[in-house]
Amino acid sequence: MKANTSSKHLVLQVSLAFWLFLSAAGGAEQTSLRLTLPPAWYGVPGVPMSLYYDNIVLTENPESYRFDVTCDIGKSEAKRWTVTPSDKDVGQHALCVVVKSAQGKELQRAKTVLRIVSKDAGANRNLRLLIVGDSLTHATIYPNEIARLLSEPGNPKWTMLGTHKPASVKPGVAHEGYGGWTWASFLTSYNAKLGHKLDEKGRRQSSPFLFAGADGKPALDIGRYIRENCAGQPPEVVTILLGINDCFSASPDDAKAMDEKITATLDNAEKFLKAFPAAAPRTVFAVGLTTPPNARESGFEANYKGKYHRWGWKRIQHRLVEQMLKRFAGREREGIHLVPTELNLDPVDGYPDNNGVHPNATGYQQIGASFYCWLKWWLQAKQQ
Repeated sequence: MKANTSSKHLVLQVSLAFWLFLSAAGGAEQTSLRLTLPPAWYGVPGVPMSLYYDNIVLTENPESYRFDVTCDIGKSEAKRWTVTPSDKDVGQHALCVVVKSAQGKELQRAKTVLRIVSKDAGANRNLRLLIVGDSLTHATIYPNEIARLLSEPGNPKWTMLGTHKPASVKPGVAHEGYGGWTWASFLTSYNAKLGHKLDEKGRRQSSPFLFAGADGKPALDIGRYIRENCAGQPPEVVTILLGINDCFSASPDDAKAMDEKITATLDNAEKFLKAFPAAAPRTVFAVGLTTPPNARESGFEANYKGKYHRWGWKRIQHRLVEQMLKRFAGREREGIHLVPTELNLDPVDGYPDNNGVHPNATGYQQIGASFYCWLKWWLQAKQQ
């Protein structure tokens, strides 16, 4: 009995010593925070824009850390840094995030640039826009928000292209967004029997960009898509928000397999982007960084009943964003731009209690605002 008690004390002492060692070193999680910021993000006077701390670090407990943000505009709050720019804020603003332990020790830091563009950028010119995505696009709320913002004074005369026009859209809103779709779906999904007709449940089975050739085999044909669905005039901008369905089933506990899945996903993204220049050489692409999950495990439990968990998807999504930045950042001369849709999405109030990856109206509107602000920056750059 005494020996057993002594063993327990020894275990407790070793455990305490190990815990103190981790605490002194900043903890095991210090090395896994992986603070991640895009090179730049975008704002427009009058449009609220926020950076949510939970979305930029890899931790289950962001509230255990201190986030110090330095910028000459905006303000820090408990869960975010936020700004609603004014006209006098137009220009570039350096922003630095420092993550500290609860005791104030600096753990990591990263920098980005917030580009505030004039609210009349691109006014009265024409804009042809194609929106591509999965169920987040299918819901049509963020395309509606883009349309609403583009309809404010000081904006271009916009035309949205696409064959998907749900009943819930605002006038003129269209897109190519379909629930459950992936980058690969737009490259390979084709139902020879249905072609581009919808199935009995009103779902699309064939990629709108695939067409059967003389041999009956489908092939990617962007030129034909433009001729038949865009009145022969290509889009100036294609926004794309994909990645959830591509990578959701990856194993978060197998880093190698997860990276292989992500690499295959981004290879498919490259194939899709490279299919356009022959038919639409001036089209540019605004690729949204895959959005973060609901901060509540309850949202995942409601959807997946224990099969998938919030922390698992958070690890995959964070790694996917890192790899998207590595793959696509700095390729603007190729017409490829990144839109930080992962920053300005409230992981708590932007989601319902009962959904892991699909935002509520507030969250969708935040996604729409991120795309809109990038569009305004691009329009301004075109004017210069």
